[in-house]
Amino acid sequence: MKKLGRVLVIALSIMIISGISTTVSAQKVAHINSNELLRMMPGVDSVQAKVEAYAKELQDTYLALITEFQKKSQEFEANQANFSDLIRQSRQREIESLRERIMEFQNMAEEDLMQHENRLLSPIIDKAKKAIADVAKEKGYLYVLDSGMGTVLFAAPSEDIMPLVKTKLGIK
Repeated sequence: MKKLGRVLVIALSIMIISGISTTVSAQKVAHINSNELLRMMPGVDSVQAKVEAYAKELQDTYLALITEFQKKSQEFEANQANFSDLIRQSRQREIESLRERIMEFQNMAEEDLMQHENRLLSPIIDKAKKAIADVAKEKGYLYVLDSGMGTVLFAAPSEDIMPLVKTKLGIK
């Protein structure tokens, strides 16, 4: 009797393990390089040209500010001996203010350029995401991984285990 129980436990274990491996192997996973796909999509060249033109415009403004700063700094250095204390301090504040404006412009320009590019690319990226999701659903893929970035681009709806994991870890 004891031997029969052991055989039954082993048989059940084998069935469970084979069932799990069948379930795991039935899950379909695909991958795609989204950067490569994006480069191939129509409209990307146009977006790139617009972004480069805008970057040139920002760079020209930045260079104009730098030129103005250099001119005022050189003028100040050359003539500061002739300035009264009040005028010297005023010009120093003016140069410092211009330097701060240049730094602020540089930071804002970088952020603005990224936002501009994202705004222009957003419809193209959305179209690519939709196509990836459509293909994944049509072909029965549960997960699509981005081989260029190592991220999941599509996942079949599943249970969010975050609350369970948080409880297990004692996180509220």
